[in-house]
Amino acid sequence: MNDDNRNLLLASALSFLVLIVWFVLFPAPTPQTTEQLETQQELLGDVTDGTPPVAATEAAPAAPLMRDDALAQFDRIEIATPRLTGSLSLTGGRLDDLHLTDYRETLDPESDTVILLNPRGAEQAYFAQHGWAPAGGLPAEQVPGAATQWQVESGDVLTPESPVTLVWDNGAGLIFRKTFSVDEDYMFVVEQEVENTTDAAVSMYPYGIITRLGEPETIGFYILHEGVVRENDGEIAEIDYDDMTDFDFVALERGNVEYVDVENAGWIGFTDKYWMTTLIPEEGGFTTVAKYSDTRQAYQTEVRMPVVSVEAGATADSTTRLFAGAKERELLTRYEEELQIERFVDSIDWGWFWFLTKPIHWLLAVFNGVIGNFGVSIIMLTLFIKALLFPLAYKSYVSMSKMKKLQPQMEAIKEKVGDDREAMQKQMMELYRKEKVNPAAGCLPILAQIPIFFSLYKVLFVAIEMRQAPFFGWIQDLSAPDPTSWMNLFGLLPWGSPDPASLFAILSIGVWPILMGITMWLQQKLNPAPTDPTQAMIFAWLPIVFMFMLGGFAAGLVIYWVANNTITFIQQYLIMRSQGVEVDFLGNIKSTFKRKDGKTAE
Repeated sequence: MNDDNRNLLLASALSFLVLIVWFVLFPAPTPQTTEQLETQQELLGDVTDGTPPVAATEAAPAAPLMRDDALAQFDRIEIATPRLTGSLSLTGGRLDDLHLTDYRETLDPESDTVILLNPRGAEQAYFAQHGWAPAGGLPAEQVPGAATQWQVESGDVLTPESPVTLVWDNGAGLIFRKTFSVDEDYMFVVEQEVENTTDAAVSMYPYGIITRLGEPETIGFYILHEGVVRENDGEIAEIDYDDMTDFDFVALERGNVEYVDVENAGWIGFTDKYWMTTLIPEEGGFTTVAKYSDTRQAYQTEVRMPVVSVEAGATADSTTRLFAGAKERELLTRYEEELQIERFVDSIDWGWFWFLTKPIHWLLAVFNGVIGNFGVSIIMLTLFIKALLFPLAYKSYVSMSKMKKLQPQMEAIKEKVGDDREAMQKQMMELYRKEKVNPAAGCLPILAQIPIFFSLYKVLFVAIEMRQAPFFGWIQDLSAPDPTSWMNLFGLLPWGSPDPASLFAILSIGVWPILMGITMWLQQKLNPAPTDPTQAMIFAWLPIVFMFMLGGFAAGLVIYWVANNTITFIQQYLIMRSQGVEVDFLGNIKSTFKRKDGKTAE
């Protein structure tokens, strides 16, 4: 095997290996634990209910209700903003009904808008609740809980211009108020107040909880984190939903819990691929909690403020922000800067190569802002990055070209020494020194580019801008696979593509995956096939394997791979020609189909 082919094979094998490692063995970082609170048993809370155990609870329905039926169980206050619709439940004072009006479930313009939050009793219940938990012997029934019936004190519709205030009098001298306000995007502010009209001081602590009942629907791909995301005094930590069910923090009778003390600033919540809910206290000195209950598959994130003593005739208050919406980088960055929410933009899963993915995402947004077509922006970004890395590519292909020009001399050495490997290696090294050629120089620049192109892949995978973004023709959603299939001749035959859940789905690839395989195959044909049959077979199968393995990926990713292969082909061809290398492109293609010794050449 010549060194040129060895370099190519090594680069391909290493690239494939990195793909496998990235896609399958890319674990999220393990969050760090802190010491358990001294008052853990008192403050722990009943994770099956969504509030601390000291608060009143309501019975859960035996079976999930239809969403509309679950909403109709309780009196509500409407939410109406430019980007949100939904309602607040007066029972419990919960934020449990939220639609993102800028996003739809499908491409059908009549489809429902994306539903972020769901009420208790409905399937996949997902809601936020704020309240006070008792301390210092205060009876549980004297603080509001999940079943508390709040009254409207002011406001009839929650809008950016009109806050809503709820009030509850416990009948024993304590009056609680909750004031909700919201901006024109996705940030709520919940201001809580307790007024003590008794003749004695009482102790309690404010909290905020986000609860998800039932196992959340996830993509389940290792390259993406879905689950708890928290920021703790400058450190980002992540816990997958699967890890919440078995993490070794503090084991409870009915589940698990982890505490993290926050000194200065922090936040905690749940993140999906595109959406997020996050609790953000205004001041430091609180505790964030991640919980799981195996009795009802309840996942929770909490913030617990310090215990306060409310003197007789005095009031106490607490303010917490709640983000509930889409993870749009520009918006998260604005919140981070204007509201001083530390590292809020890092709630987007930038991955290990964050120092590459963040600038790549910014550049992609710039291209998209100018061009207005996300698919074209992907191609332009790929072209820009290839141009930026051209010096590395040039060095790589020049080295390969030099190795190719030495082929006749290398073959002569092999014929001269026969099976004497030691003599062959010695004479080869002398030839390399004489011609000033480094056999590894062609491979190393290629390997240096791998993190950059994986970072570009990561960006395309997490970018919300790609969701339901059209390209041209039949590609109307760059975040979904190419909808065409060779099995019906790309729509010419009168039947549809196989069901995505069927065994045939992996074979049902469309136009763009086939183009990806073709461009990879054509790139191989810049060099003759290896003389070794095993190597030739590996090279012949690589484009086919990648074509079917990656064919079910998002169309935007496949378009990127096609663009990258095409640009690489042009670069390699022109550089090889500039170095005086004879590129018998058509001859290499023809040799693929010739028969040698009665067998088809690989």
